[in-house]
Amino acid sequence: MRDSLVLALHRYNLTVMRKFPILLAVLVALVTVQAATAQIPPAPGASPVIPFPTAPPPPPPPPITVPQVPQMNSPPKFELQNTTPSLVEQDGPPEPIYKPERRRSFSNRVQRCLDEGAAMGLGPNERAAYSRSCATR
Repeated sequence: MRDSLVLALHRYNLTVMRKFPILLAVLVALVTVQAATAQIPPAPGASPVIPFPTAPPPPPPPPITVPQVPQMNSPPKFELQNTTPSLVEQDGPPEPIYKPERRRSFSNRVQRCLDEGAAMGLGPNERAAYSRSCATR
């Protein structure tokens, strides 16, 4: 009986070993099919997922150039000088031009005279007389 049991197990192992490459191929096929389904395009009518577009990079900043400021009392260019460099002396302030002050308007003069009268402590009648004589000067 023992021999028959060993013989039966041996036959069973042979049938399983013959089927093992087939089972292995089916298992590999299932794994690859499952991975390939992720790459199938969407069905017609369904909208595909489109990633949100990114903004283009910002343009480079404009170049900054510093303008040359002209100098009033600078020495002339070397080409325009004599053979020996000269020293430029600083000029003084310009001569003032005398302009007589314009006379204020009559209403401004009356207002100033009324303010002066009030500051001196004059009453209303005295202020009126003072402002008439003051504004006509």
